[in-house]
Amino acid sequence: MALKGLSDIFKPEDSDIEEYEEKETSKGSKGYKNKTILVEPRAFSEAQQIADYLKGQNQVVVNFKRVTSDVSKRIMDFLNGIIYAIEGSMQKLGPGIVICAPKGFEIEGTITEDERKKSTKKDDLGEW
Repeated sequence: MALKGLSDIFKPEDSDIEEYEEKETSKGSKGYKNKTILVEPRAFSEAQQIADYLKGQNQVVVNFKRVTSDVSKRIMDFLNGIIYAIEGSMQKLGPGIVICAPKGFEIEGTITEDERKKSTKKDDLGEW
C-alpha cells in the first residue's frame, strides 16, 4: 500500500470544485433574481415591461410623475391585474409612487400621509 502525500490527500476529486466555480462565474448580472427595480414610465406601453419584471420575481418601485393622471390610472389598473394574477402585493410609498412585489416578498410597514394641509396661522399652531 503506497502512502499518499499531503497534496494528493487534499486534491479535489473528479473536478467537482471546478464545475462549481464555473457555474458561479458564468452567472451574469442579468441572471440574478430578487432585485428591486425603479421605473418611471412615460407611456402606457411600458406597463408590460413592469409586468415582466414582476413575473421575473423582482420588486418594482413605480414613480408616476412622468405620466398624466389618465395614463397612471390605466397603468395602475394593469398592475393591479398582474399583482392579482401572480398573487403579489402592492403598497403606496408616497404621492404617485408605489411598490409592487411578487409572491414571496413581504412589504412590511406603512407610510402615512398628512391629510390636513399645513397652515401657518397662529390659531392652527396651538392644535397640535
